[in-house]
Amino acid sequence: MQVNARSKHLPISPQKLRLVCDKVRGLDALQAVTVLEYMPQKGAGFVIKTLSSAIANAENNYRIDPTTLVVEQIWADEGTRLRRVKAGARGRYKPRVKRLSHLTIVLSQRQ
Repeated sequence: MQVNARSKHLPISPQKLRLVCDKVRGLDALQAVTVLEYMPQKGAGFVIKTLSSAIANAENNYRIDPTTLVVEQIWADEGTRLRRVKAGARGRYKPRVKRLSHLTIVLSQRQ
């Protein structure tokens, strides 16, 4: 049994979010939440929120005990980009690209 949760349009670049995802991949779900609570990165908050949603989905929709859940897959994809403009020296055009991310978490039951 696999349980999914997705968060879209997170205001953080996928590269920064992937650093946090790599730390919790393969851990037990409740252990991953504990690890993320003590991480100083901004992306840890987004991952905690999505992981908690996936655990709640497993409990409420499929009646799965959260102590048997494992983070099987977790990945961050690139979302849309916000394009902004800032004036540069001598009135030149300086583009600013603000990247957004999509986070997907797949939990499965431990055998």
